[in-house]
Amino acid sequence: MSEIRVLDPHARRLLELAAEAGHPPFEALNPAQARKAYAASWSVMQTPGGEVASALDMHIDGPGGPLALRIYRGQGTDANAHLPCLLFLHGGGWVLGNLDSHDRLCRRLANGAGICVVAVDYRLAPEHPFPAALDDAGTALAWIAAQAKRLRIDAQRIAVGGDSAGGNLAAALALMARDGSVPSVVHQTLLYPALDLSARSESYRRVRTGVPLTAATMAYFIGHYAPRHEDRLDWRASPLRAASLVGVAPALMLTVAHDPLCDEGREYAQRLDEAGVRVSHIHCNDQMHGVLSQGRMVPAGDALTESLCRMLSQELARAAPTPNSHPAAGQASGTL
Repeated sequence: MSEIRVLDPHARRLLELAAEAGHPPFEALNPAQARKAYAASWSVMQTPGGEVASALDMHIDGPGGPLALRIYRGQGTDANAHLPCLLFLHGGGWVLGNLDSHDRLCRRLANGAGICVVAVDYRLAPEHPFPAALDDAGTALAWIAAQAKRLRIDAQRIAVGGDSAGGNLAAALALMARDGSVPSVVHQTLLYPALDLSARSESYRRVRTGVPLTAATMAYFIGHYAPRHEDRLDWRASPLRAASLVGVAPALMLTVAHDPLCDEGREYAQRLDEAGVRVSHIHCNDQMHGVLSQGRMVPAGDALTESLCRMLSQELARAAPTPNSHPAAGQASGTL
């Protein structure tokens, strides 16, 4: 095991149980096997999400065919109110995950922040490598902005966010929004995001064994998502490589020490600060990647989620509501 000087006792116990179970790492499995193994962990690891005011599955026209979305409205919100919205992009190394893998977290975000959350079932690698996932995310953002009035969303208070690979997509969308290639966003929530697919940071050398997500696991994911080396240098795949971060939306960054992605997240937060972008950065030196989805085993994950909800709510409240009048666009199946 790589050196772990400070570790939450609950996280340490989780690692001990995982070692006793003897489950192979994701990189020892093919994508179909990895997806099955990942799905088996959800109910064991994740805290229930709770009832929301509404949760609607629907499909829109996507670049690769029908694109599935799940739209949540937080418990206790006014059914007729135009709520702030978080476009949420799930983690899973661009290879794993779907609407169900992060359903519990999305429910908690919707309820805890009192907002609308729209989750996206973007296309996965290796079947659909870069930039398919990002193209789907951009399509979803454009559709939400165009359909805001019908969705009862405040088009002036749309944020993007995600964990791990989803944080990568959210950061790229925020840059694209700044540059005008997708609708504008007012905030980005980046939860232990992947930000540099060249995997050159010190934490990749430091976190090599002993935790679920290691440098080798990330190499497996990156190899499937961006098999061409030149794509890994594209800022849309590696937002940390963007020439400038000036003018992007304010950010909330979460990093954890026992994570190969730790240092690139910390560097991104520093660059945001240097670029004059408002950034709140939470760093936990005693947690490992995925803590927000480990609440049943690691109570700190739930405490962090609650804190993130409060911060997100406050951030979205900064943007004053404006009249919601937007032309209808796009096609969707499902009713609201």
